[in-house]
Amino acid sequence: MRINAYNAVSQIYQSKKPSGTKSVTKSPVDADQVQISSFGKEFQVAKKSVAQSADVREDKVAEMQKKYQGTAEVDVDDFASVLLAKYQGLFS
Repeated sequence: MRINAYNAVSQIYQSKKPSGTKSVTKSPVDADQVQISSFGKEFQVAKKSVAQSADVREDKVAEMQKKYQGTAEVDVDDFASVLLAKYQGLFS
């Protein structure tokens, strides 16, 4: 009787096949539109100007390098102990 079940299922699928397709034309009324608010426009301008600016202010970096060149003395052991304490504090 499985053949009869297969025939019944195939008949269902054959009856559900589309008989034809219709061509749909979009009218200008159906066109999608996007409107950006004034805040959105200002945000875009700000984002663009930030993207165009430099990540590093070379003048400030050069000034700091000149000012502090050769004056910093760091004890490696003290630095390592502070760094380790901060790292352990993250997981406590």
